[in-house]
Amino acid sequence: MLKETPAKARSGFATLFVLFVLQIATIALIVTMPPLIKVLALLASIVVFICWFGFYMVHPNQSAVLQLFGRYVGTDFENGLRWANPFYSKQKVSLRVRNFESSKLKVNDHAGNPVDIAAVVVWKVVDSAEAVFEVEDYENFVNIQSEAALRYLASSYPYEAEKDSEISLRSSGSDITDLLRTEIQNRLHKAGVEVIEARISHLAYAQEIASAMLQRQQARAVVMARQQIVEGAVGMVEMALQRLSEKDVVQLDEERKAAMVSNLLVVLCGDHSVSPVINTGTIY
Repeated sequence: MLKETPAKARSGFATLFVLFVLQIATIALIVTMPPLIKVLALLASIVVFICWFGFYMVHPNQSAVLQLFGRYVGTDFENGLRWANPFYSKQKVSLRVRNFESSKLKVNDHAGNPVDIAAVVVWKVVDSAEAVFEVEDYENFVNIQSEAALRYLASSYPYEAEKDSEISLRSSGSDITDLLRTEIQNRLHKAGVEVIEARISHLAYAQEIASAMLQRQQARAVVMARQQIVEGAVGMVEMALQRLSEKDVVQLDEERKAAMVSNLLVVLCGDHSVSPVINTGTIY
């Protein structure tokens, strides 16, 4: 793995002044000096002219990767007008924070259900040399590897967990976000890229099973609601029998208790309002 090193470059403003003075001086020597001196001044003027091609600009949150005939010589992080060997090639690399949203991918989750999923990834370059030399096109590399990590994550967990303790794409938001960021970072580390944040931006069942899964979710919601209703009704019946016994309002045998429990459960758990029947005679 290539190690990033600072480049041997200098401020462009001081060099600009020096080259300007040298260029004027060599031109003056060419005009005023004897032929032998003119030849030497002409050669010096050509060298100075070549040095003018060593200037380049580095903007804030930007770096310049310098190479000499294909050999890496360093990275310049200083902002402003800079000057280095005119034979150096200078490749600019942005160090700004960037983000992109992946396309909507159709993936089978851990349970085999097709889901549509997309993610937003926030990233930046932290090692310019690795970004330039370790991969062919680091921006394209980030996009492709992020989508590959998203596919892997989506296929490793179910869309919806059967148990509350299980991790799922739909309900375990923070856990899935951390797992997605870690998975993408592991794939992009070799490219000198740091993943700041990665989170799912779109998640839904695929269109061909969406209606069936909606019915399943509705049925599950009805079952859970019924469970809560039954638990509440049983508690109310238990409290009613306990209070009747404590207040000694009426003495009920086991058969009458069973009838009372049945009637109360029907009233409390029924979908429709009941029509009470008033018994004006004896309960026996």
